[in-house]
Amino acid sequence: MKLYVGTSGFSYPQWKGAFYPHDLADKQMLRYYGERFATVEINNTFHRMPKPELLEGWSDQVPATFRFALKAPQRITHWQRLRDTEEAVSYFLGVAGVLRERLGPVLFQLPPDFPRDLPLLRGFLRSIPLAYYRVAFEFRHRSWLDEEVYALMREKGIALCVAEGEADFEVPLLASAPWGYLRLRRPEYDAAQLAGWLERIRAVGWSEVYVFFKHEDEARGPQFAGEFLKLAGGSGEV
Repeated sequence: MKLYVGTSGFSYPQWKGAFYPHDLADKQMLRYYGERFATVEINNTFHRMPKPELLEGWSDQVPATFRFALKAPQRITHWQRLRDTEEAVSYFLGVAGVLRERLGPVLFQLPPDFPRDLPLLRGFLRSIPLAYYRVAFEFRHRSWLDEEVYALMREKGIALCVAEGEADFEVPLLASAPWGYLRLRRPEYDAAQLAGWLERIRAVGWSEVYVFFKHEDEARGPQFAGEFLKLAGGSGEV
């Protein structure tokens, strides 16, 4: 199983001295990050539609084996709430495609006040060429967690995102797609907890899995990501 481990975001001046060198120029952050981790989750694309030149510039700073996971714009998930989104989805995925082999999963994170609507989700998925894009969904309303939803995700090959610490309910760790997507958001993880997650991931049997730790000012996210990789043997394979 290929293991991609990183953090949610990389461009944090507060990380200087804890993760980045004190004197590292901001424009060198991604290159430095990409020498240590194989993936990053981009939150910038949630707040605004990305521009091709921005993603192309990022792509040039990391190895060909690096993967960017992009959060879908809130315009799609929160404002339009998956309705009448064909134009926005087409534009977003078209721009994401400039990353080519460096494009990892696209995460659609639904708001907490968005309850289960299976016909809506089924219709929305028709706007995504799933043969070309890997898609994950993070459901933050408990009503989505049922077998009918899981069956649709298995049918379409969509990953169920597990986000620990984001909601007051637990999302099951299941293989609705050949690959997995985890967002480990707690402020603290000890070695036993990280080892526990590693064993659970191994037991699922994905071909590859993406694991992202939360960013915060103290740079604990990259620390946990590094420790997680060491537990896995440091090779990116488990």
